[in-house]
Amino acid sequence: MLLPLILQLLFVIRLQASPVRRQATSYDVIVVGSGPAGVIIASRLSENSARSVLLIEGGGPSYYVTGGRERPQWLAGTSLSRVDVPGLYSTIYTNPSTNLLCQNKIRAYGACTIGGNSAINAGLFFEPPASDFDKYFPTGWKHSEVSPSITRLYQKQPSTNKPSMDGLYYQQSGYNVAKQWLVGNANYTELNINANSRRKTKAFGHPVYNYQSGQRSGPVITYLQTASTRSNFRLQSGTWVQRVARTGNTATGVVVNINGATSTISLKPNGRIILSGGALKSPELLMKSGIGDPAVLSTLSAANQLGSLPSSQWINNTAVGAGLFDNPNTFIEMSAPTIQAYNYVYENPPQADQDLYLTKRAGNYAFAGGSCSFWDTITHADGTVAGVQGGLGNAGYQDYTNAMTVTMNIYGTSGLKSSGRVVLGGGPDYLPGPSGDVYYSNPQDALDIATFIRRLFDALPGTGLTPLNLDPASTVSQIVSYITSWTPYTRGQVNHWSSSCRIGSCVDRNTTVIGMKNLHVVDASIVAPLSVNPQMGVMIAAERAWELISALMG
Repeated sequence: MLLPLILQLLFVIRLQASPVRRQATSYDVIVVGSGPAGVIIASRLSENSARSVLLIEGGGPSYYVTGGRERPQWLAGTSLSRVDVPGLYSTIYTNPSTNLLCQNKIRAYGACTIGGNSAINAGLFFEPPASDFDKYFPTGWKHSEVSPSITRLYQKQPSTNKPSMDGLYYQQSGYNVAKQWLVGNANYTELNINANSRRKTKAFGHPVYNYQSGQRSGPVITYLQTASTRSNFRLQSGTWVQRVARTGNTATGVVVNINGATSTISLKPNGRIILSGGALKSPELLMKSGIGDPAVLSTLSAANQLGSLPSSQWINNTAVGAGLFDNPNTFIEMSAPTIQAYNYVYENPPQADQDLYLTKRAGNYAFAGGSCSFWDTITHADGTVAGVQGGLGNAGYQDYTNAMTVTMNIYGTSGLKSSGRVVLGGGPDYLPGPSGDVYYSNPQDALDIATFIRRLFDALPGTGLTPLNLDPASTVSQIVSYITSWTPYTRGQVNHWSSSCRIGSCVDRNTTVIGMKNLHVVDASIVAPLSVNPQMGVMIAAERAWELISALMG
C-alpha cells in the first residue's frame, strides 16, 4: 500500500503546484475538458515526449488523488473523498456538491470537475456490442477498426462485476427475484455481460463497474496518473475556455477566463486543439468560435460572444449541435415480499457498513447499488431494430419507499429515432442545453419502450413482483400514454448526452471539425446512440481518436 500512497501524494503535489508552475508560451496540443475522453486522449498524445500537451479543466479537484477533500465526516483521516467511494454515488442527488457539479455552465445536470461525469456517475462500464459500431458508425469506426482501441482500454482500465473486495455480492434480493422473473419466466439468459458483449437480446446479469480495489476508478485514476509523471504534460484546472481563437480554418489557441481575467493560451504552429467538454459544451464552444448554424452565429455576434471574428470567417454548419441524444427514462416501482431495500446515506451509514468498507473495501459501499442489468431488442416491420435496457436499483423512489420496494429503470437505447439539438439560452452567457424534442419526438420510440414494458409485465405471474406506479394490466397504448406524460417517474433526463457533433456531418472520420484544419472534437458528441450506458463507448472513441490524430500529426 505504501507505493500507491506515495504516487497519490506526488500526484496531488503536482496538481496543487500547477497554478505557480511556469506556463509554456504555447503548446503542441491543447485538450479542453478533463472528462473521460479528454483525459484519455491527452494522456495518449503525451506518450510522444516531443509533444507538449495541455489539458484544461474549468472545474476543480474531485478524487482524493486530485486534491479533492469533499467528504462526509466518517471518511475523515482517510485518503478518500466522496468521489472515491462507490456507495456515495447516489448521494450526489440528496447531498449535492457545489464543487463537483456544473454551476451556471450548462442548462442541464452534469459534472464540471477533474474526471467530468466519470467522477459522479455510477461507474457502469458496459462494452457496446459490435453491431453498434457496424450499424451506426462510418468506415474507419467499424468494430474491426476500433477493436485495438477496445483491447487497449481493457488493458489500461480495470473493471469488475463483483466490486466488493471480499468477493461477495451484496443486496441480492432484487437480483434473485429478477432472475426468477426474467430468466425463469421471460427466457432471458444469465451471463457475464462484457464477456458476452454481442448479446443484447434477452440478456441479464450483474452490472459491470470501472472500479478498482473497492474504489471508483476511471481515467483519472489510470490514464491521468500516468500522464502526470511526464514533463511534457500539464493539467490546468480552474480555467474556463470561452472560445477557440482562429484565423480562417486554422486554430491558433484558446481564449480562457481564469478568476475573472481573460487571456489566450497559444497553440504552436502545426499544433492541434481537441474539444472534449461533452455533448453540450463542445458544440457551445464551436458556436462561440464562429462554427455552426448561421442564425445562431448572428445572435452570438450581436451579443459580442464571437470576439472580433468577422462574419467572413464564419464556418456555417447546421450539424453543429444537431442529433443530440439522451436515453428516455421511466421509473417503475417494483415491490415483492422477498425484496430488502437499502438506502445509501452521505453521513452516518450503519456502523457495520462503515467498518466493512473502511477496513476491507467491502460491503454495500463498495458499489453504487444496482443489483442487475438487462437488455432486449424490438424489431420493426422494416427490419430495423431498437434497443431497450433495464436495471433494478436498491431502493424505491418518491411515493414508494417502503422496505420491500426498489426502482426499475427502463431506457430506450440504440436505434431510437428521436433526437434534438444543443440550443443556447439567452444572454448574457448563452449557456448550452437540450432542445425540447430530444425525447419521444418520433412516436416509434414510445411504442418500442411500451412494448418492452408490456413484455416484462407479461412475465410477472408467479414472481411475487408488483408494479406500484403503473398498472400491470395496462395495454401498450396505455403505457405509451403514461411514459410520455410528465410525472416524477417518466420523461426523466438520464443525462447520457451524446451524438451532438456526429462523424460525417460535424466532424470528419479523423474527428476534425469540418471546415477546420486543426480543430477536433473527441467526446460523447461524436458517439452515436449506443445499446449500453455510453461511458465505455466514449472511452473507446477517445482511444480510436488518438490513433487517428496521431497519424495526422506524424
